[in-house]
Amino acid sequence: MAGHSKFKNIMHRKGRADSVRSKLFSKLSREITVAAKSGLPDPAMNSRLRLAVANAKAESMPKDNIDRAIKKASGADAEAYEEIRYEGFGPGGVGLIVEALTDNRNRAAANVRAIFSKNGGNLGETGSVSFMFDRVGQIVYPASVGSEDKIMEAAIEAGAEDVESDEETHTIYTAFEDLSDVAQTLEAALGEPKSTAIAWRPKTLTPVEGEPVATLMKLIDALEDDDDVQNVYGNYDVSDADLETYAG
Repeated sequence: MAGHSKFKNIMHRKGRADSVRSKLFSKLSREITVAAKSGLPDPAMNSRLRLAVANAKAESMPKDNIDRAIKKASGADAEAYEEIRYEGFGPGGVGLIVEALTDNRNRAAANVRAIFSKNGGNLGETGSVSFMFDRVGQIVYPASVGSEDKIMEAAIEAGAEDVESDEETHTIYTAFEDLSDVAQTLEAALGEPKSTAIAWRPKTLTPVEGEPVATLMKLIDALEDDDDVQNVYGNYDVSDADLETYAG
């Protein structure tokens, strides 16, 4: 188990304005509705719904919004969302996986393709990128929860596979099928996590430096800003200095 690495957070985020936070709540609500519709509308009996609700709470989403999203799943007018995965390449040969929840497959595909082409990337075929990633469980805690050693010890006890820490977060990785058990054990030891999810983790990283960084970040931001897109994962390795230059 590796304790620390330079692996960058694959869910690139900048400071969120109110309007962007509203969009985040919309995406979280959609995931809750889809999760509730895929099984029982009770988080205690539906592991996917339990994760969706926990992630919404971690983003301070109001309880009324959460309850409304759950109830929406059983309504006669509930949208039929489809889960779609897109794969493509960004500047510098970076591989990107885009997960969408959409009620219009044609619109989502056209938008994602356009975003790639307008921002120095190109959409690939299914399977053209995903072989470079592992499907894993991902549990994120804020750095304030404890030291790297404390998190590492808790992760080992819980049966996790890897831990990566930086100044802001501790990211704990589990086998795909172990996520629920590990998350429950960690919650008992460390409290509620910032997020818990099934994620795509790159097997190796592609370094990106200088000018291409700005183009890559614009591509990722544009994808994440699309209403149909839920998550974006990439196998890029970008320095803090280049990220700060882009964010600034």
